[in-house]
Amino acid sequence: MNLATIDIGTNTTLLLVARADPPVEVLEERAEITRLGRGIGHEGALAPEAIARTLAVLQEFAAAARRHGARIAAVGTEALRRASNAAVFLGPAAEILGTEVEVIDGEREAELTFRAVVESFPSVHRDDLVVVDIGGGSTEIVLASNGRMEFRTSLPLGSVRLTEAFVHHDPPTRAEQEAIAGAVDAAVAAVPFSTRDATLVGVAGTVTSLAAMSLELASYDAARVHGHRLSRADLGGELNRLAAATQAQRERIIGLDPRRADVIFAGAVILDRIAAAVRAAEVLVSDRGIRWGLLYELIPT
Repeated sequence: MNLATIDIGTNTTLLLVARADPPVEVLEERAEITRLGRGIGHEGALAPEAIARTLAVLQEFAAAARRHGARIAAVGTEALRRASNAAVFLGPAAEILGTEVEVIDGEREAELTFRAVVESFPSVHRDDLVVVDIGGGSTEIVLASNGRMEFRTSLPLGSVRLTEAFVHHDPPTRAEQEAIAGAVDAAVAAVPFSTRDATLVGVAGTVTSLAAMSLELASYDAARVHGHRLSRADLGGELNRLAAATQAQRERIIGLDPRRADVIFAGAVILDRIAAAVRAAEVLVSDRGIRWGLLYELIPT
């Protein structure tokens, strides 16, 4: 049985097509920056051009699924949770995909991310875990011990959301940098991080981009990024480089997709402040997020 799972996020739309009969075999993966949630913080609605952009990508994803004879399952996250006109997107999306898009809440988003992490990294299954999934519109955090979730939350922090709220200069001013860090610290203060040593796992495009930058990957290599251990020192170095760079300079950084250049700094601040709160020496990088969790959920047991 072949399955195609699609994650429609605020910033990125992702596809995984896989043969679900164990062992899982990846047939095709795609990630497209569609910016469905661009401007939603100001207007409360999805922009027509963002809807059109994302629907065009879903057309391509549906064609890929058909080529592999795969059944499609799709979920939507923060942008579709918040948008006053989400139905304008969801109706055409269902027609394209042949199935409804499930708009999931933050807790289910965290659960799917956690499922992907424990399946991807069996070696840390019994560790105390902090899983952080940094999206464009929200950040999900899961605390787990002995393979079981003990706490999960969805915070109103995202690379696009914080950039639109606080960044008005290029590069961001010191005051803008501090405003982002302050917003993250205030939101994260409510998370009951343990004083025990915990493995911090980072998921999604901000984290994988920072890993690719640290590794200086001229072309993205999921095999090298997934499982990479990004030290706090390397993370701090990348954060400092991003803080000082203009948009044009960020677009030329090796390892960074130029389409992420405008929002990567805010995402990096989120990861850095959470790593500080966890007191983690490094971040274990995962290239496998919600689409993988959904795949594992759908595989017959």
